Amino acid sequence: MRHVIALDVGGTGMKGALVGADGALLYERRRATGRERGADAVVDAILDFAAELRGAGEERFGEGAAAAGAAVPGIVDSERGLAVYAANLGWDRVPLRDLLSRRLGGLPVALGHDVRTGGLAEGRIGAGRGADRFLFVALGTGIAGAIGIDGAIEPGAHGSAGEIGHMVVRPGGPPCDCGQRGCLERLASAAAVSRAWAAASGDPDADAAGCAEAVAAGDPRAAEVWQAAVDALADGLVAALTLIDPRTLIVGGGLAEAGQTLFAPLRAAVERRVTFQGLPDIVPAALGDTAGCLGAGLLAWDLLAGSAAPGPAAEGVRPAGAVPSPAPRPGGSTSTPTTPRR
Repeated sequence: MRHVIALDVGGTGMKGALVGADGALLYERRRATGRERGADAVVDAILDFAAELRGAGEERFGEGAAAAGAAVPGIVDSERGLAVYAANLGWDRVPLRDLLSRRLGGLPVALGHDVRTGGLAEGRIGAGRGADRFLFVALGTGIAGAIGIDGAIEPGAHGSAGEIGHMVVRPGGPPCDCGQRGCLERLASAAAVSRAWAAASGDPDADAAGCAEAVAAGDPRAAEVWQAAVDALADGLVAALTLIDPRTLIVGGGLAEAGQTLFAPLRAAVERRVTFQGLPDIVPAALGDTAGCLGAGLLAWDLLAGSAAPGPAAEGVRPAGAVPSPAPRPGGSTSTPTTPRR
């Protein structure tokens, strides 16, 4: 059976899969990154995992993979195949695409940013399926996003399109690791809600999940913390809607697991703020923690289809008829995205 190798590398763990031409996950495995042993050990673990997946495909299907795709955190130069920087993994300008290709016997390899790759899967075969323009926002330890246009993810001229977490929504607010003050992720990420709820509740171990539970139980202190985060998030999203005008807004990440405790007040807050802007459908992500692997698989199939454009190409360009779109898998827990500043 024709298939590709897909890797989704996180801060502490990796997910790997063999993905069929119809987008189906044919085989899945998980491994630790081994980041406690240093950057070189992380790269070795990725290469070993990829080789293991290739062997699994040969054993199960009687043929090797046709290509590979990898989604990694941090700053990524997809055009040159470089994992430029990731503080949580300790690497700096790693030529990961070439290293993977050599380890896999010369297979073509596509490299993408983890959140944008997950957004590609959500937009093409998940919650945004059928939308010509969508915005994917992942609410985890930090906040990141992906802009989808006609089945492709827009990377921007410098590779940072969609970094909505570093949009300033409260000028003069709390300092952010990026050097600004009042960034969205300092006010509305899971980490921000955890900090605020720990302070309000007096429990240093309190977290965002506990805050959501307290909101659902009617705790007024939790409701105040939660609404402040929702209001900041709505301000950031409306600014993004004004610029991008998406048809669908997909919200994923750990904070989105609060379900209607998040989505009901968020939809209301966004609706209160829009004036002339078109109000998009605001929906939860559908693919859970398989989005990264599915997106990496889509990158690999797109590469085989010869769709990669020269220059700073969009991630996941889909030529007509290149890869059929399967029905989205049911949800599951959405992984928290990891980026160098989160």
